[in-house]
This record gives sequence, C-alpha cells and structure tokens, in this order.
Amino acid sequence: MMNDKTLHVTCRDSALSLLQVKEALSLFPSISCRIFPIQSFGDKNKQISLMENIAPDFFTRELDLALIRGEADIAVHSAKDLPYPLSPELALFALLDAFDKTDALVSRNKQTLAQLPSGAKVGTSSATRKAELLSCRPDLEVVSVRGTIEERIAQVDKGFIDALIVATCALKRLGLTGRIAEILPFKTHPLQGNLAIVGRKDRSDIKMQFSGEDISNHYGKVQLVGFGPGNPDLLTIGGDKALAGADVIFHDDLLDRTFLSRYPGEKVYVGKRKDIHRFHQDEINELVYQAAISGKNTVRLKGGDPMIFAHGREEIDFLQSRFVEVAVIPGVSAGNAFAAYTHIPLTHRGLASSVAFTTGHSDKNRSVPLADTLVYYMGGANLSAIAGNLMVAGRPEDTPVALAYNVSLPDQKIWFSTLKELKHSIVKYPTPILLVVGEVVGFESQQTANQRVLVTGTNAEEYKNAGTVTHTPLIKIEKIENNRTLHHAIGQLHAYDWIIFTSRYGVRYFFETFSESQSDIRGLANTKLASVGKTTSAELGKYHVYPDLESATGSAKGLVEYFRENRLTGKKILLPRSDKGLKDLSEALIRLGNTLTDIPVYRNRVNEQAAETDLRLFGKIIFTSPSGVEAFAERYGEMPEGIQLISKGETTAEKLKTYL
Repeated sequence: MMNDKTLHVTCRDSALSLLQVKEALSLFPSISCRIFPIQSFGDKNKQISLMENIAPDFFTRELDLALIRGEADIAVHSAKDLPYPLSPELALFALLDAFDKTDALVSRNKQTLAQLPSGAKVGTSSATRKAELLSCRPDLEVVSVRGTIEERIAQVDKGFIDALIVATCALKRLGLTGRIAEILPFKTHPLQGNLAIVGRKDRSDIKMQFSGEDISNHYGKVQLVGFGPGNPDLLTIGGDKALAGADVIFHDDLLDRTFLSRYPGEKVYVGKRKDIHRFHQDEINELVYQAAISGKNTVRLKGGDPMIFAHGREEIDFLQSRFVEVAVIPGVSAGNAFAAYTHIPLTHRGLASSVAFTTGHSDKNRSVPLADTLVYYMGGANLSAIAGNLMVAGRPEDTPVALAYNVSLPDQKIWFSTLKELKHSIVKYPTPILLVVGEVVGFESQQTANQRVLVTGTNAEEYKNAGTVTHTPLIKIEKIENNRTLHHAIGQLHAYDWIIFTSRYGVRYFFETFSESQSDIRGLANTKLASVGKTTSAELGKYHVYPDLESATGSAKGLVEYFRENRLTGKKILLPRSDKGLKDLSEALIRLGNTLTDIPVYRNRVNEQAAETDLRLFGKIIFTSPSGVEAFAERYGEMPEGIQLISKGETTAEKLKTYL
C-alpha cells in the first residue's frame, strides 16, 4: 500500500472501466486512491462468446484474487458483471445509483431498428438482448460480438455488421452519444448502469467509507414467511411479527384472507393454481424486487413452508443477486400438518423409518423415492399415474393411501384407498390435494373399513370387503336368444385363430349357446382365447377353459398392445360382446390387419328399477363398465364432488373422465 490513507483500487483494463472508476470515486472526494487496472480472464479470451455458458466470475476472477491476496483494497465493477454469489471472502461495499439503464442501437447512417433491412446483421454480446431483438424483428440476423465498446463500434464502421446493441450508459461514459441511432424499448438487466464497489469482508473499516452512497442501504428487507397449511393457529410467532411490520404483503390463495386483514400492510394477491396463474413466478419475483428497492419492508407469504415446493430458493437467488436482503421464516408444511391432524405418523418404529416429500405435479416424473412413507404434494391431476408408477416400481397394490384436502381447516376431508383402487379412481375435489402412501396410513384406514361404498355394476361379490356395500345395479344384462349369427360362428370355430372375451357375460352367453348347439369342446383346440381381465378369466374357468392371453392392463387396451407388440396380423378373430360393444377394440384390431367377426351376445340396458340413493352417504362409488358410467350419469346428472369414483379397468376410467 502507498500509505494508511491511500486505497489501492483495481478495475478491468479498458478505457470504459477506468472511466467507471473515476466516476465512482468522484462521489468520495475525501478518499485518496491509486488505480491499477488488471486484464481479466474475459478480456484476455475475446474468442469466447458471452452467449455461451460462461463462468460467473468471467470478468472478475483476477480482480477478486487481488482483493483476497491483499494486493488491492477495493475493486470497481459494472454491477451486472459481478458473480453470484460473491466469493466468501468478499462483500459488496457499495452499490451506486445508475444514471441510465437503457439499451441503444448503433448503426451505419443511424438507421433505426425499424429501418434496418431484412437480413441485416445486428451484433450483441447478450442472449437476453438477442431474444428481445428477435421478438420484434425475427427477420434479422443476430451476431455474437466481443471486445471493448470501441472495438465493437469499429465492426459497424468496417461493415462486418450493420448495427450494434450496447448499453446507453457505456456510450455516455465514453462520450459516444453521437453514435446513438435510437434508444431501444428493451427490458435490460436490473443492474445495468449501476457501479459496484467490492472489498474484503473483513475490512469493515474500508466499507464504512463508502456506505453513504450505497443505494442498497435504502432497500426494504424481504422476508419469505410460511403461513402453514391454512389454519392461522399454525402461524409462527416470527411470521406474525414479520406480517405486523410489513409495508406490503404478497400472498397466495392458500391463506385466510380475513385473518390477513388484521395487518396494516398493503395486500397483493399473487396466487397460482394449476393452469390458473394470476402472475407467473418471474413476475412475482419482479413485483417483490420492485417493492424492496422502493424501500418497503416486504413479506412474501406462502402456504406451508417457503422452502418446500414453494420456489423459495428461486426467490432468494433472484433477490440476493440484486443485493436485496432476504430472510426466511419457516412454516408448518402440509405434510407435517397431515400427520398431526389425522394421527397418521409419517414414521413409526418397526414400520417406517424414512419419509420422502415429493411433488406429483407432473406425471412425467416417474422416479419413485426410496422411502417407507411417501408424501406427494400437488398431485391431484396425476393420482392415477402416481399409483401406477408405484406399483410398477414394486409397491404392493394393496398398499394403503390417504388423500387429504384442506388439512388443518374446518372442512378438512380425508379419503382412504389403496394403490390398486387409486390407479383407476377419480375424485372431484377442489385442489390442492395431498397424497400419502405407506403402511403407516393403515393406522387410520383400518378404522374406515365400514365406510359406505356404492357398487353400480351387476355383481358386487368381489367388493364385499371394500366396506359397507350398497349394491344398486344401474344396468341389466339380457341374453340375446336364438342368436343365429353366434350359432353359425360356433359351427365354424376351426376357422378362427382367436376368440376375445371382453366381459364375464360374453363368456357366459357364448358357452350357453355353445352348449345349446351341442358343440364339442374339442372344437376349441386350435383356437386361442383372450380375456380382458381377471373377472373374465375367472368366468372362463367355470367352463374349464383358460385364456392363452389375459390383458396386462385389465382393459381392452392391453389386448391391443399385445397384438401390436407381437405383430399379430392376418388373424381371424371372433368377438362375442355386448350390443354396445367396444368400437375402439374392434377398430384397433382391424387396423393391425386382422379380420373381425363382431357378434353381440347380450344386451346392456339401463336398469329402470334401480333405486335412487343419497350419494352424500357414500365415500366411494365403484363403476365396473363404461355402460354403468353412462347409466349413472343419466340417473344422477353430474358426477358428485368429494366422493372417490373408482373404475374397474382403463376403458371404464376413460369413460368416467368424459363426465368430469
């Protein structure tokens, strides 16, 4: 050092950087300084495009080392060049106000952006500027440029490019305002035009000399506060204090707005629900940032905990990279509240030693956490896919699950089910919904064995253990008597490669007719049998025949997949079915190049004598066929809310979805 009163100041080795240092130091006339520039890695390697994934300290690395080694007291930077986060040994001493944050266009003959001809080459060093430019002039060619401002402008003058986008403040500092063709209406980097003074974190004595001009001292503090799952009683004391002292509160819609009225700060609603966003996350970030830099103490209030599926770290990075102070006050997450309000432990000695919180927001995420208990947030639209993924991963189909809505609130509702049921079930409910999977759910689900279940199909026997069953068959099955077409087909069984059965009734009435025609069972010897699922296969077993193929999905879709994967084409297929039929199955098999004999063997009718029941009494409604879904819709109108609707097989599930 020169002496105790002279500060050693470093900067990048360019005319613009030296002018920036002089501009910054002019605000501190009483401080004696000596300037020495350093050529940074970024300045040495101008062949590297700034549009590539460059290191955060691309322009500061050598300057940072000089500070850390004690070779310099402070460094002056363009604030937008600073890495985030700063090196642990360094700190911001002052963020200086910007006199201009705009971008300017430099071009030959001062042509404006609108005047540039199609195909003109426009230079920039920023991917963001490139995107802004192409959004309004997609017909232009964007060229990556490097070098000092003077070197870039020279590329325009020499005809290598037709125009150049550059920060207006840089042109003004260099005295090149005469080269400005126009000021562009582009959104620029939030720190564009700001200068930053950086020094060692342990030199608070030096930092104090610059604090008077540090505009970040006038920023408001931002606190990310967890409100909990919705019950105001779960708000922490720290959260209450933050809300009481806030000038502005940005809140979502998982909160009690009446409760918020007790706090004096301005309330701004920024809620986000699936497919319904008042603001996107980047817009919320910007709103919070603008409130903070205007000097307001700001609270970003979130349901649950700010750091669990709540974009907390994104908001922290957004704000701290712009030198806004951020604090986090935790909240009770919905998963924790679920355990408390249902008495279902997430871990339990000898049963569950691990728990994973995961998001069910996307059905594309098929990975399964390796934990005993799984808590899925935001999975309401993907419950079926989640259940299917878990079973494929090896979870037993009878694994108990719980669905929870509005945990901790007076209208809290819990549904209990299993993975098998959930795979083909739908519940009409308001979101958000929490899904908990694991043996621990059994502590409470066992006590709901007597829940009331409405079975709408023709046979309730297989659901006798589902709870207290009310059997109200909404359809009736009638055999088609004197079925000459079927009699003829049975007489020609040797001509068929496959017989596909899509229901127990197709099996029953086929073999009744088979017996009536006094056909020999040996006539089936060279014909393969396919079954749509376990119930149909069990019906075949009653006649001492067993399918060569059973659908892996419990639906017609699985049969089609088998034929496609095994390239079964040119086959003659007999399909004894309902008069309503399965057109998708028939059409798919024909598209694969097969010949189909499609014969109705029974009629499927609405059961007009079925009693109408009070649906509010039931926790589950089970549908066993698409026709049962149609009959239910005809009888009751809309599908009820808050009741688990369980379908048997994918075909029935698809039909059910059409009524939601």
